[in-house]
Amino acid sequence: MKEAGFPLGILLLFWVSYVTDFSLILLIKGGALSGTDTYQSLVNKTFGFPGFLLLSVLQFLYPFIVDPENLFIDRHVIIVISTVAFNLPLSLYRDIARLGKISLISTVLTTLIVGIVMARVISLGPYIPKTEDAWVFAKSNAIQAVGVMSFAFICHHNCFLVYGSLEEPTVAKWSRVIHVSILVSVFISVLFATCGYLTFTGFTQGDLFENYCRNDDLVTFGRFCYGVTVILTYPIECFVTREVIANVFFGGNLSTIVHITVTLVIVTAATLVSLLTDCLGIVLELNGVLCAAPLIFIIPSACYLKLSEEPRMHSDKIMSFVMLLIGAVVMVVGFVMAVTRPQDCTHGQEMFYCFPNNFSLVSHFQLTTQLPIFNISILQ
Repeated sequence: MKEAGFPLGILLLFWVSYVTDFSLILLIKGGALSGTDTYQSLVNKTFGFPGFLLLSVLQFLYPFIVDPENLFIDRHVIIVISTVAFNLPLSLYRDIARLGKISLISTVLTTLIVGIVMARVISLGPYIPKTEDAWVFAKSNAIQAVGVMSFAFICHHNCFLVYGSLEEPTVAKWSRVIHVSILVSVFISVLFATCGYLTFTGFTQGDLFENYCRNDDLVTFGRFCYGVTVILTYPIECFVTREVIANVFFGGNLSTIVHITVTLVIVTAATLVSLLTDCLGIVLELNGVLCAAPLIFIIPSACYLKLSEEPRMHSDKIMSFVMLLIGAVVMVVGFVMAVTRPQDCTHGQEMFYCFPNNFSLVSHFQLTTQLPIFNISILQ
């Protein structure tokens, strides 16, 4: 919302969700047309080994650089402990269907986080000054916003895994699942983005949790829930990176020893990356424009355009062509803007409004009676 402008950001969020819905169904249709059952085999049959290699790199990089960010005590200690105790054991599963209950827990925790953000827009929002450009319709960083949104919605890299886990999978059943999933996702995303932006407007950080004050116990609980959701989401992403390695180097099959070894290498390497990274905004932007945009916009559209025998003016082909062009623009322009105009990141430091001397609205409120309890001790 901050990067795009609030009204345009809302419109872009719905647009990206629609494109995600369309392209996920397009992928399964492409698989049916080509007689393939994985994203890699679909691209391999459509564009040969160069396409297969490019997709493999993108599929590997996107989930690999999803960064498990934590803001409790020392982040390095927490990341290592959570990786050894939770991420690694869960990542060793072979059947993605076994992560169904774990994904449900993650969804429930996400709902709690949204509730916390909604509560704070009411209790904290009125006491934070609004920036001058808070309500402009559009901003020049809109393409960066599309990259972040693409990052948020992409699940193309594991859609064939999920499709295969359905009982009696069909395109019609898959379409129903996708419609419901995207509808719920965009609803949560709109609530989260709107409440977060209404609270902090132009002060919004690349990682929203950096905006809240350290002694806010409710938000600290939200940070804990977020850390758990990342831990529970990580194994699904590990499935994808491991499948890519299995398909590229081992013909799709891994023995038990190789399975464990590859998992250990992936988890260890990803942990090392996360230990070196403390700004979530640049991760979201670069991953969104370099990996998510091609996986959502470009590759599904290109595969369908080449495989489909529908007339050129068929609605699916027109939409695919438009998606391909937009994806190319988002990828190139978004990368340049992400590098030259990165999002703000406080690197864990307190925001100015968490200190009484810098809080510009203190004199206008009766702090002891009107401010939420968590902020009284800071602002008095």
